[in-house]
Amino acid sequence: MKQEILFVLLDHFADWEGAYIAPNLNWGVEPGSESRYVVKTVSVTKGFVVSCGGFKVLPDYTINDIPADYAGVVLIGGMSWFTPGAELVVPLVEDAIRNKKLVAGICNASVFLGMHGFLNEVNHTSNGLDYLKEYGGAGYKGECHYVDKPAVRDGNIVTANGFSALEFTREILYALEADTPKKIEKSYRMNKTGVWEAPEIE
Repeated sequence: MKQEILFVLLDHFADWEGAYIAPNLNWGVEPGSESRYVVKTVSVTKGFVVSCGGFKVLPDYTINDIPADYAGVVLIGGMSWFTPGAELVVPLVEDAIRNKKLVAGICNASVFLGMHGFLNEVNHTSNGLDYLKEYGGAGYKGECHYVDKPAVRDGNIVTANGFSALEFTREILYALEADTPKKIEKSYRMNKTGVWEAPEIE
């Protein structure tokens, strides 16, 4: 039985930020390789969610009917993480952290994690420290744990800036032990360089 990874999509979500993660989890890190996971989508209400690029997604679940045995949560960025509707996602993140499941947030979704205090005790990154402090508000007190890197993994928590979808993908694959480190790095290099047998990136 494959484990479900829940992608949380809000209106105007950033298409590209989940574009590499989903197939790596759903189909395997290498074409034709075995996958332990299946991707499911979640939103705060029923009905279609429309991406920045105009793609319409009909989520598998609403925030209220998620199965208890999911393996992780991936929050895809976009401008709706600063809206009241996004607050409905907080209990899901709390549940995932409490049960030591993957919690990953990229771009403004990482800011959402920061504003609710989820990053105060773990190493993390976002769209720049000043940006995170400004929009994270009073709930963000994790400045001493901020790391100025494209993506950061600390245990089951993964964060990334909005320009680092590939690095975000790589850290999620490591966190989930989706394949061997060698295959994860090879997949990362291929997508980064456009060459399947690309040498290691310094």
